[in-house]
Amino acid sequence: MRLAVVGVTGLVGTVMNEVLTEMNIHISEYIPVASEKSVGKKIDFKGAEYTIIGLNEAVELAPDVAIFSAGGNVSLEWAPKFAAKGTFVVDNSSAWRMDPDKILCVPEINASSLTNETKIIANPNCSTIQMVVALAPLHKKYGIERLVISTYQSFTGTGAKAVAQYEAERDGVILEKEQMAYHYQIFENCIPQCDVFLDNGYTKEEMKLVNETKKILNDQTINITATAVRVPVNGGHSESINIEFKSPFELDEVVALLSNTEGVVVKNNIAEFEYPMPLYAKNKNEVFVGRIRRDESKANALNLWVVADNLRKGAATNAVQIVQYLKDNHLI
Repeated sequence: MRLAVVGVTGLVGTVMNEVLTEMNIHISEYIPVASEKSVGKKIDFKGAEYTIIGLNEAVELAPDVAIFSAGGNVSLEWAPKFAAKGTFVVDNSSAWRMDPDKILCVPEINASSLTNETKIIANPNCSTIQMVVALAPLHKKYGIERLVISTYQSFTGTGAKAVAQYEAERDGVILEKEQMAYHYQIFENCIPQCDVFLDNGYTKEEMKLVNETKKILNDQTINITATAVRVPVNGGHSESINIEFKSPFELDEVVALLSNTEGVVVKNNIAEFEYPMPLYAKNKNEVFVGRIRRDESKANALNLWVVADNLRKGAATNAVQIVQYLKDNHLI
């Protein structure tokens, strides 16, 4: 398999290389790709040194698969060029997610929809991925009527500039406005804004949770509302999810169902103070679920606490798992 990583020097691109190494996917030719300012620089991958190339050169090499993590504008321009060469593109940006002709893929849920013709595959938003991995088996069994979501999202989800802002503020450095990824200090603060505000008063991140969840679960009837908050946590998104089901459920059955779900680890022993935390989830590929309890204020309602490393399952790991599926099923 000839594989290109586009945006290889970025925060997600770096983690992508780590996951590709850890999952030990056999790559016959590794092609690191980045913007012009990084072309010609060296990068290490699996103990070997490679020279970073630009997009024009990478397209002409026509790799079997290209994992994109270089932003929406790059994806919109370049993904079709790679696809025209027969390359599978797994895109980590928001560019193609809501395109009705593109699969928004979480391998545990809908990878079986991938075919030789699906050359551009959208990787969902980080906060959506971890949530739907936990919700999919519950929706299949009980039917979800409504979701109320509150997220507590790591600043790493914003990118390298946000990491630099947090570290500078932690170290007491005063930043100029143009050096800041956020309107406000993130160190020792919570900012109730992830991404830009839309006309309806919600942020783009909140509406991604609404729209992407419906698309991945293939159900436009689910009622969803969300509040997304940026928190001073390095590596890991947490979500409080209130679920109203169409059918009654038994709590033990819910725990058993989640425990047997691929990609989910249940940590739900409150007697021993065991519950998911981003500190525990950091650098892990699974989705962790705990604080599983009935909503006693409403029939057929459940509360979950869901945590995952947003740079892993929320981005790099999910993309690499898509590549692994393509390879295992002889699409590459």
